[in-house]
Amino acid sequence: MKPLHPKIFSGPISFLKSAPQLQFLPDPVAPEIAFAGRSNVGKSSLINALTGRNGLARTSNTPGRTQELNFFDIGDTQNGPPLFRICDMPGYGFAKAPPKVVQKWRYLINDYLRGRQVLKRTFVLIDSRHGIKNTDEDVLEMLDKAAVSYRIVMTKADKVKTAALEATKEEVIAAAKKHPAAHPDLIITSSEKKQGIDELRRAVLEAVEI
Repeated sequence: MKPLHPKIFSGPISFLKSAPQLQFLPDPVAPEIAFAGRSNVGKSSLINALTGRNGLARTSNTPGRTQELNFFDIGDTQNGPPLFRICDMPGYGFAKAPPKVVQKWRYLINDYLRGRQVLKRTFVLIDSRHGIKNTDEDVLEMLDKAAVSYRIVMTKADKVKTAALEATKEEVIAAAKKHPAAHPDLIITSSEKKQGIDELRRAVLEAVEI
């Protein structure tokens, strides 16, 4: 098989559907890449930067606004399934929502990550300003137990000074070494400055072809 090229992101990309529950998931006909992270980590902005589409994933100043699994088709679908799909997951952790709603989101995330056979890799986003929090650790441990391959991506690198970013990076690397399912290398990104976006694109395509 010929390796996929990062220029694929300049081709057809479209929103497929939202899934509020597992029974609404799209048919598992293409590899999937999931993006997970705390609310307000910059997940939607990173997906928009990754795909080069400013309005593809909905962004909001209100943490927790994404409440469903949102799927996007990458690649031409006229003659069959897309080359792969991106899943934008509900933010976990802090959210301005009733506890029962937050718990429902958590169950949806856990069940999808544990049971989706076409899921090739999860990218777990960590805010460069804050590092790994307890809610992040919970998700990393859950991914370890489910043997779901994941890679940590630090976001909003432009929002912190170089020394602070380096210190947080070392802390995240040390934490990642404790998790058997974690990819050993970090990706440091800034959606606003487009830092690390090319590296992230390559990582996504490598994961799809696993």
